[in-house]
Amino acid sequence: MVGACYMQAFLEQGHSLAGLCDLQPGAAVAAAVQAAGAQVHTAPGAWLAGADVVVSAVFGTVARSLFEACLPHLQDGALYVDMTTADPGEMRECGELAQRGAHGTAVHFVDVAITGAVNLGGKKTPLLVAGGKAGFVQELFSPFGGSVRVVGDQPGDAASLKLLRSIYTKGVEALAVECLVTAQQMGLREQLYAVLQDIDETPLRTLMESMVRTHIPHAARRRNEVAEAQQQMARHGLAPVVSPAVESLFAATAQAHAAQPFTGTSTDEAIAWLGRHVLASHP
Repeated sequence: MVGACYMQAFLEQGHSLAGLCDLQPGAAVAAAVQAAGAQVHTAPGAWLAGADVVVSAVFGTVARSLFEACLPHLQDGALYVDMTTADPGEMRECGELAQRGAHGTAVHFVDVAITGAVNLGGKKTPLLVAGGKAGFVQELFSPFGGSVRVVGDQPGDAASLKLLRSIYTKGVEALAVECLVTAQQMGLREQLYAVLQDIDETPLRTLMESMVRTHIPHAARRRNEVAEAQQQMARHGLAPVVSPAVESLFAATAQAHAAQPFTGTSTDEAIAWLGRHVLASHP
């Protein structure tokens, strides 16, 4: 879906297509490739030498191996745009491989993280871009009409930020499931939206930093509130999945605060304390 979407977007902007690599292309995609005067290939090969820009849109687990397979066939100075959701460390390693090149050539590797649903936003889906040629990629994708933000000069920076974003967005999504299903069971869903209005009106940064600053001294009391919320879910025939983990975090913070009291007042101090005493992994 991603590959087909951006292939069409590039064609609409007047770019020419050197070829498409797809093991099982759909009929519509194959027809679009043929109409563009190109061919569908089932593996990287010499045909890649005709491309100034190569866009990779595969599963993150095969991102590095695909790049390594493409590298010997890329022309000197070619730009490789990786739009996969891959491990940030592997993206950095690909950037290093690109600089070394193959057969005396060097290419440019840029990490692009998609921060929305392409099936909904299409070519206008917001993108994060990182790498030495990030600015060029921003100019290349900007005509599609979506947000294209340069977030770093090292491949892997975009992937890292996407995963950081996922901690928040996927966590909120999971809590929204528990919250709205419970509210619906209780016949209070519409009233809940009104009760949450203050959160809706608070800037995200202000909200998150306020939560972190006040989390430590109030962890014990808030842990009890989370436990009561789970009891309410149980009374309505629901089994909480995310809330027990939330309770566990509050309990861990309360225990750590009792053993090593937090005396700071700033967000930075709270984050540092939580990193040392609550979220640090121990062998």
